[in-house]
Amino acid sequence: MVRRKDIDGSISVPDFYGKELRWQREAAGLSLERLVEGSFYGKSHLSDIEHGKRRMPMDLARHVDRILGTDGYFERHCEDVRRARRAGHAEYFEKVLEAEKHARTIGEWCPTVFPGLLQTPAYARAVILAGLPLSLEAEVKEKVDARMARAELFEADHRTPEYWVILHESLLAQPLLEAEDMAAQLDRVVALADRRRITPQIVPRKQRAYPLMAASIMTMTFPDAPPLVYTEASYSGDTIDDPALVEQYRKAYDHLRAVALSPDTSLAMIKAAAEDYRNGMDPDRLE
Repeated sequence: MVRRKDIDGSISVPDFYGKELRWQREAAGLSLERLVEGSFYGKSHLSDIEHGKRRMPMDLARHVDRILGTDGYFERHCEDVRRARRAGHAEYFEKVLEAEKHARTIGEWCPTVFPGLLQTPAYARAVILAGLPLSLEAEVKEKVDARMARAELFEADHRTPEYWVILHESLLAQPLLEAEDMAAQLDRVVALADRRRITPQIVPRKQRAYPLMAASIMTMTFPDAPPLVYTEASYSGDTIDDPALVEQYRKAYDHLRAVALSPDTSLAMIKAAAEDYRNGMDPDRLE
Protein backbone atom coordinates (compact mmCIF):
# COMPACT_ATOMS: atom_id res chain seq x y z
CA MET A 1 0.00 0.00 0.00
CA VAL A 2 1.18 3.54 -0.76
CA ARG A 3 1.63 5.48 2.48
CA ARG A 4 0.99 9.23 2.48
CA LYS A 5 4.58 9.93 3.49
CA ASP A 6 5.67 8.19 0.29
CA ILE A 7 3.93 10.80 -1.86
CA ASP A 8 6.73 13.15 -2.85
CA GLY A 9 5.48 16.68 -3.54
CA SER A 10 8.52 17.42 -5.71
CA ILE A 11 7.54 14.93 -8.41
CA SER A 12 5.55 15.95 -11.48
CA VAL A 13 1.95 17.06 -11.10
CA PRO A 14 0.52 14.01 -12.94
CA ASP A 15 2.63 11.63 -10.80
CA PHE A 16 1.62 13.37 -7.58
CA TYR A 17 -2.04 13.30 -8.61
CA GLY A 18 -1.81 9.62 -9.49
CA LYS A 19 -0.11 8.66 -6.25
CA GLU A 20 -2.72 10.55 -4.24
CA LEU A 21 -5.45 8.73 -6.16
CA ARG A 22 -3.86 5.38 -5.42
CA TRP A 23 -3.43 6.26 -1.74
CA GLN A 24 -7.08 7.30 -1.39
CA ARG A 25 -8.29 4.20 -3.26
CA GLU A 26 -6.27 1.79 -1.16
CA ALA A 27 -7.13 3.64 2.05
CA ALA A 28 -10.77 3.02 1.14
CA GLY A 29 -10.02 -0.66 0.56
CA LEU A 30 -11.08 -0.57 -3.08
CA SER A 31 -9.58 -2.37 -6.06
CA LEU A 32 -9.21 -0.67 -9.43
CA GLU A 33 -12.21 -2.65 -10.66
CA ARG A 34 -14.40 -1.54 -7.76
CA LEU A 35 -13.48 2.11 -8.12
CA VAL A 36 -14.33 2.34 -11.82
CA GLU A 37 -17.52 0.31 -11.41
CA GLY A 38 -20.44 2.41 -12.64
CA SER A 39 -18.22 4.64 -14.82
CA PHE A 40 -17.48 4.41 -18.53
CA TYR A 41 -13.82 3.51 -17.96
CA GLY A 42 -11.86 0.32 -17.38
CA LYS A 43 -9.33 -0.53 -14.69
CA SER A 44 -6.38 -0.13 -17.10
CA HIS A 45 -7.39 3.48 -17.72
CA LEU A 46 -7.47 4.17 -13.97
CA SER A 47 -4.17 2.34 -13.47
CA ASP A 48 -2.54 4.57 -16.10
CA ILE A 49 -3.80 7.65 -14.25
CA GLU A 50 -2.35 6.34 -10.99
CA HIS A 51 1.02 5.91 -12.73
CA GLY A 52 0.91 9.42 -14.24
CA LYS A 53 0.49 8.13 -17.79
CA ARG A 54 -2.99 9.45 -18.60
CA ARG A 55 -4.99 12.54 -17.82
CA MET A 56 -8.07 12.23 -15.63
CA PRO A 57 -11.29 12.85 -17.59
CA MET A 58 -13.60 15.23 -15.73
CA ASP A 59 -16.49 12.77 -15.56
CA LEU A 60 -14.22 10.11 -14.08
CA ALA A 61 -12.82 12.61 -11.56
CA ARG A 62 -16.36 13.35 -10.36
CA HIS A 63 -17.11 9.64 -10.15
CA VAL A 64 -13.95 9.01 -8.11
CA ASP A 65 -14.70 11.91 -5.74
CA ARG A 66 -18.21 10.57 -5.19
CA ILE A 67 -17.07 6.99 -4.47
CA LEU A 68 -14.09 7.96 -2.31
CA GLY A 69 -15.81 10.87 -0.56
CA THR A 70 -12.90 13.19 -1.34
CA ASP A 71 -15.01 16.35 -1.44
CA GLY A 72 -14.23 17.27 -5.07
CA TYR A 73 -10.42 17.02 -4.69
CA PHE A 74 -9.81 15.11 -7.91
CA GLU A 75 -12.24 17.24 -9.90
CA ARG A 76 -10.65 20.48 -8.62
CA HIS A 77 -7.12 19.40 -9.57
CA CYS A 78 -8.04 17.78 -12.87
CA GLU A 79 -7.14 20.87 -14.91
CA ASP A 80 -3.79 21.23 -13.09
CA VAL A 81 -2.80 17.81 -14.39
CA ARG A 82 -4.01 18.58 -17.89
CA ARG A 83 -1.96 21.79 -18.03
CA ALA A 84 1.13 20.01 -16.73
CA ARG A 85 0.79 17.20 -19.27
CA ARG A 86 0.51 19.56 -22.23
CA ALA A 87 3.33 21.89 -21.15
CA GLY A 88 5.05 23.20 -24.27
CA HIS A 89 2.09 22.26 -26.49
CA ALA A 90 -1.01 24.11 -27.59
CA GLU A 91 -4.26 23.28 -25.82
CA TYR A 92 -5.81 22.01 -29.06
CA PHE A 93 -3.04 19.39 -29.28
CA GLU A 94 -3.88 17.85 -25.90
CA LYS A 95 -5.94 14.93 -27.20
CA VAL A 96 -3.15 13.91 -29.58
CA LEU A 97 -0.56 13.88 -26.78
CA GLU A 98 -2.77 11.48 -24.87
CA ALA A 99 -3.83 9.35 -27.81
CA GLU A 100 -0.49 8.74 -29.53
CA LYS A 101 0.91 7.03 -26.43
CA HIS A 102 -1.79 4.36 -26.67
CA ALA A 103 -2.08 4.07 -30.45
CA ARG A 104 -1.59 0.81 -32.27
CA THR A 105 -0.90 2.59 -35.57
CA ILE A 106 -0.05 6.19 -36.46
CA GLY A 107 -0.05 7.58 -39.98
CA GLU A 108 1.04 11.13 -40.84
CA TRP A 109 1.02 13.20 -43.99
CA CYS A 110 3.12 16.35 -43.78
CA PRO A 111 3.46 18.29 -47.05
CA THR A 112 5.26 21.38 -45.71
CA VAL A 113 7.38 20.42 -42.66
CA PHE A 114 8.74 17.28 -41.07
CA PRO A 115 6.27 16.10 -38.39
CA GLY A 116 7.01 16.88 -34.75
CA LEU A 117 7.72 13.25 -33.86
CA LEU A 118 10.62 13.22 -36.34
CA GLN A 119 12.11 16.68 -35.80
CA THR A 120 15.59 17.37 -34.47
CA PRO A 121 15.94 20.18 -31.90
CA ALA A 122 17.36 22.54 -34.53
CA TYR A 123 14.50 21.87 -36.93
CA ALA A 124 11.87 22.17 -34.20
CA ARG A 125 13.34 25.50 -33.12
CA ALA A 126 13.22 26.84 -36.66
CA VAL A 127 9.58 25.78 -37.12
CA ILE A 128 8.53 27.27 -33.77
CA LEU A 129 10.23 30.60 -34.43
CA ALA A 130 8.79 30.77 -37.94
CA GLY A 131 5.27 30.60 -36.49
CA LEU A 132 5.92 32.56 -33.28
CA PRO A 133 8.83 34.90 -34.07
CA LEU A 134 8.43 37.04 -30.92
CA SER A 135 8.65 34.10 -28.50
CA LEU A 136 10.94 34.45 -25.51
CA GLU A 137 13.90 32.07 -25.43
CA ALA A 138 12.49 30.24 -22.41
CA GLU A 139 9.23 29.67 -24.27
CA VAL A 140 11.03 28.34 -27.33
CA LYS A 141 13.10 25.98 -25.19
CA GLU A 142 9.98 24.67 -23.45
CA LYS A 143 8.33 23.96 -26.78
CA VAL A 144 11.43 22.30 -28.25
CA ASP A 145 11.89 20.15 -25.14
CA ALA A 146 8.23 19.13 -25.24
CA ARG A 147 8.52 18.13 -28.88
CA MET A 148 11.64 16.07 -28.20
CA ALA A 149 9.87 14.34 -25.30
CA ARG A 150 7.16 13.14 -27.69
CA ALA A 151 9.82 11.31 -29.71
CA GLU A 152 10.47 9.04 -26.72
CA LEU A 153 7.58 7.10 -28.20
CA PHE A 154 10.15 5.47 -30.49
CA GLU A 155 12.58 4.68 -27.65
CA ALA A 156 10.23 2.75 -25.37
CA ASP A 157 11.19 -0.75 -24.31
CA HIS A 158 7.75 -2.04 -25.20
CA ARG A 159 6.54 -2.37 -28.77
CA THR A 160 6.02 1.08 -30.25
CA PRO A 161 3.11 2.01 -32.53
CA GLU A 162 3.40 1.12 -36.19
CA TYR A 163 4.27 4.55 -37.57
CA TRP A 164 3.88 5.40 -41.25
CA VAL A 165 4.80 8.86 -42.54
CA ILE A 166 4.26 10.35 -46.00
CA LEU A 167 6.38 13.38 -46.88
CA HIS A 168 6.52 15.62 -49.93
CA GLU A 169 9.78 15.64 -51.89
CA SER A 170 10.03 19.41 -51.51
CA LEU A 171 11.01 18.85 -47.86
CA LEU A 172 14.26 17.31 -49.10
CA ALA A 173 15.03 19.80 -51.84
CA GLN A 174 14.01 23.08 -50.16
CA PRO A 175 16.07 23.29 -46.95
CA LEU A 176 14.67 24.95 -43.86
CA LEU A 177 18.11 24.92 -42.19
CA GLU A 178 21.77 25.21 -43.08
CA ALA A 179 23.24 22.18 -44.86
CA GLU A 180 24.75 20.54 -41.75
CA ASP A 181 21.52 20.80 -39.79
CA MET A 182 19.45 19.58 -42.73
CA ALA A 183 21.69 16.54 -43.04
CA ALA A 184 21.11 15.85 -39.33
CA GLN A 185 17.35 16.17 -39.79
CA LEU A 186 17.35 13.69 -42.65
CA ASP A 187 19.71 11.38 -40.75
CA ARG A 188 17.15 11.34 -37.93
CA VAL A 189 14.51 9.99 -40.30
CA VAL A 190 16.94 7.46 -41.79
CA ALA A 191 18.03 6.21 -38.36
CA LEU A 192 14.44 5.58 -37.26
CA ALA A 193 13.67 3.81 -40.53
CA ASP A 194 16.81 1.66 -40.31
CA ARG A 195 15.77 0.66 -36.79
CA ARG A 196 12.35 -0.30 -38.18
CA ARG A 197 10.61 2.24 -35.96
CA ILE A 198 9.03 4.11 -38.88
CA THR A 199 8.13 3.61 -42.54
CA PRO A 200 8.63 6.74 -44.69
CA GLN A 201 7.26 7.38 -48.16
CA ILE A 202 7.85 10.31 -50.49
CA VAL A 203 5.32 11.96 -52.78
CA PRO A 204 7.47 13.10 -55.76
CA ARG A 205 7.28 16.69 -57.00
CA LYS A 206 6.33 15.49 -60.47
CA GLN A 207 3.09 14.05 -59.07
CA ARG A 208 0.37 16.47 -60.10
CA ALA A 209 -2.98 16.07 -58.35
CA TYR A 210 -3.16 13.77 -55.34
CA PRO A 211 -5.37 13.24 -52.26
CA LEU A 212 -5.02 15.55 -49.23
CA MET A 213 -3.14 18.20 -51.22
CA ALA A 214 -4.48 20.94 -48.95
CA ALA A 215 -4.28 19.12 -45.61
CA SER A 216 -1.83 17.94 -43.00
CA ILE A 217 -3.26 14.98 -41.11
CA MET A 218 -2.49 12.34 -38.51
CA THR A 219 -4.50 9.13 -38.28
CA MET A 220 -4.48 6.87 -35.22
CA THR A 221 -5.97 3.47 -34.46
CA PHE A 222 -6.16 1.81 -31.05
CA PRO A 223 -6.50 -1.70 -29.65
CA ASP A 224 -9.61 -0.84 -27.62
CA ALA A 225 -11.04 2.41 -28.98
CA PRO A 226 -12.36 3.87 -32.26
CA PRO A 227 -9.84 5.53 -34.64
CA LEU A 228 -9.11 9.25 -34.60
CA VAL A 229 -7.90 11.79 -37.14
CA TYR A 230 -6.08 15.02 -36.31
CA THR A 231 -5.83 17.91 -38.77
CA GLU A 232 -3.70 20.99 -38.21
CA ALA A 233 -3.20 24.51 -39.53
CA SER A 234 -0.66 27.11 -38.43
CA TYR A 235 -2.41 28.14 -35.20
CA SER A 236 -5.19 25.61 -34.74
CA GLY A 237 -5.88 21.92 -34.80
CA ASP A 238 -8.91 19.65 -34.74
CA THR A 239 -9.29 16.10 -33.43
CA ILE A 240 -11.96 14.27 -35.41
CA ASP A 241 -13.83 11.23 -34.09
CA ASP A 242 -16.95 11.25 -36.29
CA PRO A 243 -16.87 7.72 -37.80
CA ALA A 244 -17.92 8.74 -41.31
CA LEU A 245 -15.42 11.61 -41.53
CA VAL A 246 -12.63 9.51 -40.00
CA GLU A 247 -13.28 6.83 -42.61
CA GLN A 248 -13.15 9.42 -45.40
CA TYR A 249 -9.81 10.75 -44.20
CA ARG A 250 -8.37 7.25 -43.78
CA LYS A 251 -9.39 6.30 -47.32
CA ALA A 252 -7.78 9.47 -48.66
CA TYR A 253 -4.61 8.62 -46.73
CA ASP A 254 -4.55 5.13 -48.25
CA HIS A 255 -4.96 6.62 -51.73
CA LEU A 256 -2.13 9.04 -51.03
CA ARG A 257 0.07 6.18 -49.93
CA ALA A 258 -0.67 4.48 -53.26
CA VAL A 259 0.65 7.43 -55.32
CA ALA A 260 3.77 7.86 -53.16
CA LEU A 261 7.07 6.17 -53.95
CA SER A 262 7.80 2.82 -52.32
CA PRO A 263 9.36 2.81 -48.83
CA ASP A 264 12.67 1.49 -50.18
CA THR A 265 12.88 4.08 -52.95
CA SER A 266 11.82 6.82 -50.56
CA LEU A 267 14.44 5.89 -47.97
CA ALA A 268 17.15 5.81 -50.63
CA MET A 269 16.08 9.29 -51.73
CA ILE A 270 16.27 10.61 -48.16
CA LYS A 271 19.73 9.07 -47.68
CA ALA A 272 20.95 10.60 -50.95
CA ALA A 273 19.67 14.04 -49.97
CA ALA A 274 21.38 13.82 -46.57
CA GLU A 275 24.65 12.90 -48.25
CA ASP A 276 24.29 15.78 -50.68
CA TYR A 277 23.88 18.25 -47.82
CA ARG A 278 26.95 16.83 -46.10
CA ASN A 279 28.96 17.22 -49.30
CA GLY A 280 27.75 20.73 -50.05
CA MET A 281 25.79 19.62 -53.12
CA ASP A 282 22.34 20.77 -54.21
CA PRO A 283 19.75 18.08 -53.44
CA ASP A 284 17.44 19.73 -55.94
CA ARG A 285 18.94 17.33 -58.46
CA LEU A 286 16.56 14.69 -57.03
CA GLU A 287 13.98 15.76 -59.62
